[in-house]
Amino acid sequence: MLGEAVKKLIWNLNKLVSEEEIGEPFLSRQGYRAYPFNVNYFKPINMVNSKRKLAFIDGGNCELIGAPNFSIQLNRIYFNIFQGKRRIPKTTIPEKIEFFSATSANFRKDQIYFDTSIFPMTDEISKFLPRASDLSFSSTDRRLMIGTSRADIARVASIGRRFAEWEYAKHIIENELDEGDILVMDGTLRAAFTNESNYAKEAYKVAIEKGAIYSGLSKTSRLYTTTGLSLLGALRKLANDFKIESIWYYYPVAESLSPEHKAAIFIVKLNDNSQRIFRYEINAEQVKLLSASDINEVMCQLSINSSDVSFPGYPYGLIDADYNARVRHEEVETYRIMLMTEISKLGSWPKFLRHIQSKDAHGILNFLRG
Repeated sequence: MLGEAVKKLIWNLNKLVSEEEIGEPFLSRQGYRAYPFNVNYFKPINMVNSKRKLAFIDGGNCELIGAPNFSIQLNRIYFNIFQGKRRIPKTTIPEKIEFFSATSANFRKDQIYFDTSIFPMTDEISKFLPRASDLSFSSTDRRLMIGTSRADIARVASIGRRFAEWEYAKHIIENELDEGDILVMDGTLRAAFTNESNYAKEAYKVAIEKGAIYSGLSKTSRLYTTTGLSLLGALRKLANDFKIESIWYYYPVAESLSPEHKAAIFIVKLNDNSQRIFRYEINAEQVKLLSASDINEVMCQLSINSSDVSFPGYPYGLIDADYNARVRHEEVETYRIMLMTEISKLGSWPKFLRHIQSKDAHGILNFLRG
């Protein structure tokens, strides 16, 4: 019976995922201008000599101790600089910043608010961190809620790290990049959270003044076509049908007209040996000032950096940034013990434990299952 159920499932799904009509790009939110599929939009990446530098930035965070009413997180952000495949040493600002954040639930104005405080590991990195006044959110903020449920405090706690990425990126551009250089953030350029657009605007302003290009590359994409297919899958089929699959290329998909997502959206294939394509965005105000040869040069630098055998087609700078920004399990346990020791010294462990036990039953069940 199990085998028959699996057979029926796949047979049914195979019918539903029909590629006979790939449709057109579909961006559901208002404020986007999507371009219809056109094989002529595929642009080959021509290799050219370039002195443009690439700065890659990524961040990671992990909850150390949490309860429904508080969340203590370890946050880390890292950046590197490359020129093609060659790593460029930095001289002015630290390549990595780390800080703790504490988010707590507080009752005021007849509702629950989540307020985050930030505690840098060293005083010198304070200038790279977001303002505390921007890290207070209503638990019923529609941008944070999941359906009709109140915002999850652990998710809200991660916003400090996201804002710090924007703030840190601004300083990277100011101190490390020159005119024509490119900053590549991990992820899209969409300012999804309340107050986030303030940090995006500040970073873009510095980039425009410096003449450096602000961009972002996403590991995944949830964009669709008007027939319900994944946009990236549909675009790969279009490329395959016209035998473009083996050529490095970029493809313009849409432009955002939203003040919260100032981006021109491209799909890129950055290496001939790659089986994957990615979503790449450039700040919308800046892309209008770039010539076709400028855009090709940007894509060329990205593709040169995307030739590492560990993941061909994905920039090595982002691989390195992800590795160095990641918060690892062994670190979490070390910091957790430090925090618990300090709580015990205050004689406050019973108070904290009462709230922690409100949400840790799932972990106990996992432990019992082995």
